[in-house]
Amino acid sequence: MKIKLCGIRRFEDISYVNEFKPDYIGFVFAQSKRQISADFAAKLKAKLDGGIKTVGIFVNSSLKETAHTAEKAGLNVIQLHGDENESFISSLRNITDCEIWKAVRIRTAEDIINGESMDADKLLLDSYSPESYGGTGKRADLDIIKKANIKTPFFFFFGLNKDNIISALRCVSPFGADISGGIETNGFKDKNKIKEIINLVRSADFES
Repeated sequence: MKIKLCGIRRFEDISYVNEFKPDYIGFVFAQSKRQISADFAAKLKAKLDGGIKTVGIFVNSSLKETAHTAEKAGLNVIQLHGDENESFISSLRNITDCEIWKAVRIRTAEDIINGESMDADKLLLDSYSPESYGGTGKRADLDIIKKANIKTPFFFFFGLNKDNIISALRCVSPFGADISGGIETNGFKDKNKIKEIINLVRSADFES
């Protein structure tokens, strides 16, 4: 089970992830309380353990801006969390070597089908909110995901925390878990919560 910790934005956060070693960390470049600049993301990455991959989160950014930010920040993965379509992803592949992920905000099974049709390398399944493009912490209907027969590897991102993460991951069997608010205290990443949730996932038996 892969682990992604999203919303990394301080040097303290980098020290935490270097200690507990998730597979991926996420830098938010879209408007958000966790937003950082490409220049600062590059400074954070310079301190990051080389075995941890970096993901940049974008919402309706232009092709040129997305590729430029990805290059400046030294990203491994571009995560598109807005209204980007298959044509956008195809064009983006021509100007970047980054892996491309697409977030799908789920209301019905049709949303997952549409997401898979975009030919992203991986999907990130999130709950739908008319007020936000993601990261609301709301839970979606897990039965929709279970019945969707998803072929594309996907990350699960629905308000995961230490109390619900293992049962949720066992329910839908994703490629990985994406956690943000569930490892924060008062809006900032919490070392003890990061340690606890990573230990929970790493020690869990997902085959049973």
